[in-house]
Amino acid sequence: MVVNTRIRLKTEDRQAELVQAALGLAAQRSPAEITTGDLALAIGITQGGVFKHFESKEAIWLAVLDWTHQSLIGRLEQAAQARQDNALQALRAVFLAHIGFVEQFPGVPRLVFQELQHAKPTPLKGRVQRLMADYRTLVTQLLDQAREERLLAKDVDLPSAVVLFMGAVQGLVMQSLVTGNLHGLARQGKAVFNLYEAGLLPTPQT
Repeated sequence: MVVNTRIRLKTEDRQAELVQAALGLAAQRSPAEITTGDLALAIGITQGGVFKHFESKEAIWLAVLDWTHQSLIGRLEQAAQARQDNALQALRAVFLAHIGFVEQFPGVPRLVFQELQHAKPTPLKGRVQRLMADYRTLVTQLLDQAREERLLAKDVDLPSAVVLFMGAVQGLVMQSLVTGNLHGLARQGKAVFNLYEAGLLPTPQT
């Protein structure tokens, strides 16, 4: 007697499983190269079974980006709202939380960078842009708060400070993807934020 050991999951559970499988595979190679057959094999279902839960491969990647948006922004907001002495400490916590997220889910930046390279608008690129907009809003709010707390030099240009913050994170992540080595990313992140913060602080009076 042959026993079927495959567990039948609810659609939302199987969708979540496929999202995590996509993230895992994207950590190893380009998301563009990942097929629905790869995803089916990763979670032990047929390729046809994949399409019972998602209408297309694009729908899977849209779900991945929706999960990323909710998970990353939620983690960053939690880091910012944790017990901090001031807004700059909250900003540091956000910076390091993002680095930690990338270390845990390296497939995310691969997908994000891939979609941002498209010259024309796409649904996936739109999701990435929405994520970046919410990220920018969070960083802007913390810098505004830091200014209200009189922690910043008077001549700091806040829009430029936001761009530099996001660029510093992206630069660290891109470097780790180029080298294929995430080890030491947290240590480098701390050093980079120290340099960033030094550029924001008032000049000591002599």
